[in-house]
Amino acid sequence: MATQGKKFQAAAERVDRTREYQIPDAVTLVKGASFAKFDETVDVAVRLGVDPRHADQVVRGTVVLPHGTGKPVRVLVITQGERVREAEAAGADFVGIEYIQKLKDGWLECDVIVATPDVMGQLGQLGRVLGPRGLMPNPKAGTVTMDVGRAVREIKAGKIEFRVDKTGNVHAPVGKVSFSPAQLADNVTAFMDTIVRAKPSAAKGTYIRSATISSTMGPGVRLDTAVYR
Repeated sequence: MATQGKKFQAAAERVDRTREYQIPDAVTLVKGASFAKFDETVDVAVRLGVDPRHADQVVRGTVVLPHGTGKPVRVLVITQGERVREAEAAGADFVGIEYIQKLKDGWLECDVIVATPDVMGQLGQLGRVLGPRGLMPNPKAGTVTMDVGRAVREIKAGKIEFRVDKTGNVHAPVGKVSFSPAQLADNVTAFMDTIVRAKPSAAKGTYIRSATISSTMGPGVRLDTAVYR
């Protein structure tokens, strides 16, 4: 059986596991409990009262974090014509219809793919490759659009996509340990508010059952979710 290291145990002693913390206090604890030598990612995990086996209870959406994720995002825009210049001007890292063939050849050096509707017929052939990696453009995520400039700017500014998993949980990165407490609190609040707005009408009972934030290596800190219930 794996045992927890001394550094983790020392960090965990800072957190009262029986208590639910307000967001500002929780992010301060997460920062204080961080002990890794690298700039850890701060994640939020939310347990929802939904049954994802039913299509009308699937929770998914996007949110633009006020202070971004702290991680550079490589954006590929697959389009043609005048949209190419629009995507390039917005800051896309890779642009062009020729990337469809590159993807077929195994190239995957990007984090997000944006596409215009007119190329989705060709891109659809790559569903088995892009789908499992979370790279397949989707209208609901705003990554299939004619307004490629806006899509690129939002992604570069900190737009993330979330989707409930088969166990009813949603996970998302909301910044880095190096962020200030205020920046992390703003990002967590924006994410939680978006989750609440994404509540399916078919969901019954308690919607937000629990929420926890943690750094990559650190202990979890439970959030006070009473305001969201």
